[in-house]
Amino acid sequence: MREPSVTGVKTEEPKREVKLETPVATSGASEAPTALTALDPTVGIAAARKAGVALTHPDRVMYADAGLSKAQLVAYYTRVADRMLPHLTRRPLSLVRRPQGRGTSSFFQKHASEGFPSAFKAVPIVEADGETADYMYVEGLDGVIAGVQMSTLEFHVWGSHVATLEKTDRIVFDLDPDEGLDFGRTRDAARQVKARLESLGLVSFAMVTGGKGIHIIAPLTPRREWPDIKAFCRGLAEAMAHDAPDQFTTNIRRASRGNRIFIDYLRNERGATAIAPYSTRARNQAACAIPVSWTELDTLARADTFSCVAAAARASQPDPWGAYFEVQQAISSAALRKLRRD
Repeated sequence: MREPSVTGVKTEEPKREVKLETPVATSGASEAPTALTALDPTVGIAAARKAGVALTHPDRVMYADAGLSKAQLVAYYTRVADRMLPHLTRRPLSLVRRPQGRGTSSFFQKHASEGFPSAFKAVPIVEADGETADYMYVEGLDGVIAGVQMSTLEFHVWGSHVATLEKTDRIVFDLDPDEGLDFGRTRDAARQVKARLESLGLVSFAMVTGGKGIHIIAPLTPRREWPDIKAFCRGLAEAMAHDAPDQFTTNIRRASRGNRIFIDYLRNERGATAIAPYSTRARNQAACAIPVSWTELDTLARADTFSCVAAAARASQPDPWGAYFEVQQAISSAALRKLRRD
């Protein structure tokens, strides 16, 4: 009972016959966990209260097809917080929000605005036009919960932290396949990007995006600034498209895909963002962006295979990215000279 209230006292029963009920065992197999049973809304409500976030309308359905409420979404992020927060905190964020609930349109927000909960912090950033705007970031789970309270369905992160804003500490290649391409093609492409990065001395990690594609992410020691990073990533993507023009393209226009995979290197420029690990996606089934090992990637049939329930269960299992924060690497001058396109 979430909010019980006393409505009266029964007077027709003798006092001596009133006893506590005891549970009765049932036979047969229990139901398989679903979003409604595996993610307890009371856990989400308690987590919000502990975080100091006033969770209004906790029963509001955020994902109709999954039957997932706002309180259950908080419960999900509480379960995956230890895995998600190291990739999310103290980075400028962009949010995909749907304040009016299911059946309405969502929008992308990158600037802080009045009325945001205090769990969201503001960092002033000079934009390309020379104007300064307040961007937002969070420092812990309270910020994520505050995002859910504001009907956030996706969390996107910069490739740098607020303390080292101009120096990138991760690069990401987003493999976006043309409509109808078999997922095996995208898996193979991911391995080709991995091999290219390895040839340049960089270790990388794979993440299925919860949509159609795969992200290949390489952590970096924050030394190089955005122009060098973008030049490196552009050079690698264009080299792959040059070597295998029937497989890859770097043209962002969907009409030009032509049964190929778009290697999106543009997420590696100042101000660009990419979906955060463990974030939900603004899709009906509440699929999540989930880190996977390279071995596991070969076993997956889709990029949107992990629901909130499956993702939450993984949080108690060994981390497929266990070595991510132990990697110390940087883009060498030789690699940059090899790939740079001015």
